[in-house]
Amino acid sequence: MAHGSDEYSELRLLERRVGRLHAWQRLGVERDHEAQVFGQGLNFFHIENSALLARLIEYSLKLSGLFWRGCRNAERLDVRRNRVTAEAVPAAFHGYAILHLSDLHCDMSAGAMRALARILPDLSYDACVLTGDFRAETFGPSEPALSGLAALRPIIRGPVYGVLGNHDSLRMLPDLERMDIRMLMNEAAVIERDGQRIHLAGVDDAHFYRADNIEKAAAHIPYDEFSILLSHTPEIYRQAAHAGFNLLLSGHTHGGQICLPGGIPITLDSVLPRRLGSGAWKHHQMHGYTSVGAGSSVVPVRFNCAPEVTLHVLERLEAATQ
Repeated sequence: MAHGSDEYSELRLLERRVGRLHAWQRLGVERDHEAQVFGQGLNFFHIENSALLARLIEYSLKLSGLFWRGCRNAERLDVRRNRVTAEAVPAAFHGYAILHLSDLHCDMSAGAMRALARILPDLSYDACVLTGDFRAETFGPSEPALSGLAALRPIIRGPVYGVLGNHDSLRMLPDLERMDIRMLMNEAAVIERDGQRIHLAGVDDAHFYRADNIEKAAAHIPYDEFSILLSHTPEIYRQAAHAGFNLLLSGHTHGGQICLPGGIPITLDSVLPRRLGSGAWKHHQMHGYTSVGAGSSVVPVRFNCAPEVTLHVLERLEAATQ
């Protein structure tokens, strides 16, 4: 009886936070389809949900002698810098730096999280954004991932904003917000500086749970003001560009994680052009960036695709050209 009462209280809490329809839709799909390998979501095959394939990949790498090398690669984080130059950037935000962390998979990527803890104190930035996939598995307990993030949270400075990914349960939301992470669930926040402002919106997972609502997230953003959209997956790039966003920050693809020489991904587990699979890109007038992530998924290895921490620096076009 107590267990049922706890579940009822949790459901009411999530309904108040994101709305009844959103909560029921997200939790219903989690219950019915969260470990589904074929079907559901934007693409047909979901490698991250196949325990059999994960074991096969790990066994093959161990047999070839490459597994431990791949594990060491997964702990060597790069700090990458991306300049976003646009006329719409307000003068007060010229030089504004955003720390972008994605796909931490905290409970699988202990070595990478230790490396991240060493790197973060030396970085300079104004705000931090987290583009989802805090958890390694797509189902099961969330506590190990939340504990890993909680250990990092005290060394992440400034305001922190986040969205959920396809590995994350909606049930993680209250714990994430108790860490003082402003989760954007088809919502937007205003960031002010010296009397000027930009807008930061975020959508729930669009890849597997199809719980995104760009229209709701952008409803109160003036079309002529600089706006950033956080989405776990870049697969909604068309919708984001036509909704008038200036910048889309995402992750999900891991850049392939296991790539051929030259960084050529074997798979991106996404429905999108390969040029959008990692790094900076542009679609129409919208800038985009797809992080390859700091953690690892399916197996804790990387080849020809180093994990990353990203610093995005906003630049006003007029100031940048002077």
